[in-house]
Amino acid sequence: MSDKKHIHLIGICGTAMASLAGMLQQRGFRVTGSDAAAYPPMSEFLLSLGIPVAQPFDAKNLNPRPDLVVVGNAISRGNMELEYILNQRIPFCSLPQILHDEFLRGKEVLVVAGTHGKTTTTSMLAWIFHTAGQQPSFLIGGIAENFGSSFRLGQGKHFILEGDEYDTAFFDKGPKFLHYFPDAAILTSVEFDHADIYKDLDAVETAFKRLVNLVPQRGRIVAFDTGESLERCLARAFCPVERYGAAAKSEWRVTNVRLEPTRTTWTVVQHGEPWADFEFTLGGEYNVWNATAAAVIAAHYEISKEEIAAALKTFKSVKRRLEVRAQVNGITIIDDFAHHPTAIAGTLTALRSRFPGARIWAILEPRSNTLRRNVLQNELAQSLALADEVVVANVFKSDAIPAAERLDLAAMAAQVQKHGRRARIVPEVDGIVQLVAPEMRPGDVVAILSNGGFGGIYEKLPQRLQSLAGSSNHPAEAPAQA
Repeated sequence: MSDKKHIHLIGICGTAMASLAGMLQQRGFRVTGSDAAAYPPMSEFLLSLGIPVAQPFDAKNLNPRPDLVVVGNAISRGNMELEYILNQRIPFCSLPQILHDEFLRGKEVLVVAGTHGKTTTTSMLAWIFHTAGQQPSFLIGGIAENFGSSFRLGQGKHFILEGDEYDTAFFDKGPKFLHYFPDAAILTSVEFDHADIYKDLDAVETAFKRLVNLVPQRGRIVAFDTGESLERCLARAFCPVERYGAAAKSEWRVTNVRLEPTRTTWTVVQHGEPWADFEFTLGGEYNVWNATAAAVIAAHYEISKEEIAAALKTFKSVKRRLEVRAQVNGITIIDDFAHHPTAIAGTLTALRSRFPGARIWAILEPRSNTLRRNVLQNELAQSLALADEVVVANVFKSDAIPAAERLDLAAMAAQVQKHGRRARIVPEVDGIVQLVAPEMRPGDVVAILSNGGFGGIYEKLPQRLQSLAGSSNHPAEAPAQA
């Protein structure tokens, strides 16, 4: 890479791509990028780094000619920039390839993988290593609030990395995490997801089995203790495997979990003996599992339980994970990235313990490649029914999904209502805001669930609530507010 001066990233606003851009810039490369559209938090992150982002895609964005192009995995044949680099024979590679070759060589690589919890667990692990003075490098699929960043290039020997099972690039359909060659790994869960690239659960399991097969005998896997898919994936591991969770047989057993409105506490028992008490400000039982996994790996790298406890107590969160975006007239608006029925259920359950007695709204944009399909439709309805009020927008880019495979919104809403909850389908964001804002009352908690920008609802809903509050407090000003 010493002769590569200018690197251009196609699809730069993805969380991992934006992080890579920052890492390359820190290494001294000139970095540019392009995307179809940018939205927070990664658009703001790139702006803070001074990395130019061209919008939309256009061949002219590759002028002057870069020395190397990194092609994001969301980029397909037909993209005008991709076609240009193929025609012009400009050197290109994938994100995992350049990450391995430029940053992971010579490091002790710790990979956090699983269907759920990767981003938060990776953030916790990086924070534990950082506060213990280990100076780790890390790459996270989100903005870790303790660092104000999704990456860091540290002087220590460890590289802590979120391992994504999604495909690598248009020319490499294998999972990203197979490029990372971990020395140790956390495996949080294995469920069916990414229905656009995996045919079924067997295919997902095959990917994770291959990851398990990469961990050397001297390495270690720390895995959750529940799930038949996990058991199958771990069956042929060549390295030691340790389990965490609530099962009596687990080496690291979680007990005495207390989910309170402002904090969560729990105890970890090692081989039947009390090992450590932990607490943090996060909600949700799933975050207890995530933190315990990070604690176990850290302990194996000789970080003391006292240092681990101190780090977790000061751990904040990750952007777009139960993030409070606004509080208007006693109404709390939460932004959460949940885009799988299991994650949605975890989010809504966490809000129940965090806001006891509150009326919970779930406003969903079916945007991920799995949620846009009907493959988990029943599970989605069950998860949404954990809210008191459910509002669902149109399926994102529904025309791209064959009708027979597409999420049936009407049927899904009917299933939610069978669980005793009201569910309404409102196609567009402006309609959602106009409908729900007048119905909301002080004490309500609104969970906005999307893995995208959701048409600006994070700004539009608070503005509408403020407008209504202003109208009710100052009737004479109502015409001006309208």
